[in-house]
This record gives sequence, C-alpha cells and structure tokens, in this order.
Amino acid sequence: MQQFTVPQFIDVEDKIIGPVTTRQFVIMMVAFIIIAIEYKTLDFTGFVFFGLLTFGISGIIAFLKVNGRPFHFFILNIVQTMKRPALRVWRKSIENFEAIEIDIHKAVQEKGVKVDIGPKTYTKSRLAELSLIVDTKGLYRGERSADDMDINR
Repeated sequence: MQQFTVPQFIDVEDKIIGPVTTRQFVIMMVAFIIIAIEYKTLDFTGFVFFGLLTFGISGIIAFLKVNGRPFHFFILNIVQTMKRPALRVWRKSIENFEAIEIDIHKAVQEKGVKVDIGPKTYTKSRLAELSLIVDTKGLYRGERSADDMDINR
C-alpha cells in the first residue's frame, strides 16, 4: 500500500514577502491601483483625503483579524446575519412556573398499573430482523405486523 503524506496546517495562508500573505499582497496592490487612479483624477486635497481613506480601509481589510479570522470573513458574517437574522433569546427565569414533585412509585400504585420490568429476550430470528431494520435505516419494515410484535416488552 502506498503511503501519502497528509498536509498539515492547511488553514495557514502562504507567505510571499516576509509576514505578508498572498491575500494581503493582492489587497494592497488593488488599493495602490485605486490610489493611483485617485491621483490622476482628483485634485490634491481630494487625492490626500480619499487616498488616506482608501489606504486605511484596505489596510484594515488586509491586516486586521477578528477572533483569529480575516476581517473580510467578519464583514461577510455581519451581512449574512443582517439578511437572515435568527433571534435566539435565553431567559433563565421562567414566570408562572411551579415545581411539581411526583413520587413515581406512589402514582403507579394509585393507578393500579402493573409494571413488569423484566429482562427482554429476543429470539435469534427476531434479532436478525431487527438488525436488518437497523442496517436499512428503517426502510425494511419487517415481516410481522404491528399486532404480532410485542412492542411493550
């Protein structure tokens, strides 16, 4: 049998220049292209204002990590949450709740129900049928009808 090496740390991005990853490098290159376009199209004050704004936003997107994940994943998760909010509120205190204690043995004796908690025994054919039901994930229903089966035992 051939042995293959399993890649380790596949979630770590490749670094191309020092600590800068490929994703960060591409984001900064796009930012510098946008800044160059701003330099050609805007006057000096507009270039300085929008250039610094573009540089800051691209730096945040490229280098900031929230909970150990890149910032653009954080933004995508916010957008996804805004589009499909799922409000789940946990209320520790329950109003109008009364604790009820029930003695099970006393309740069974009052009802007069006979409870037989003996060991369950199955024949070999029944075990084969049950294993077939489990193996087929319930698609095979069995040959016996529900009336023939001892379900309560």
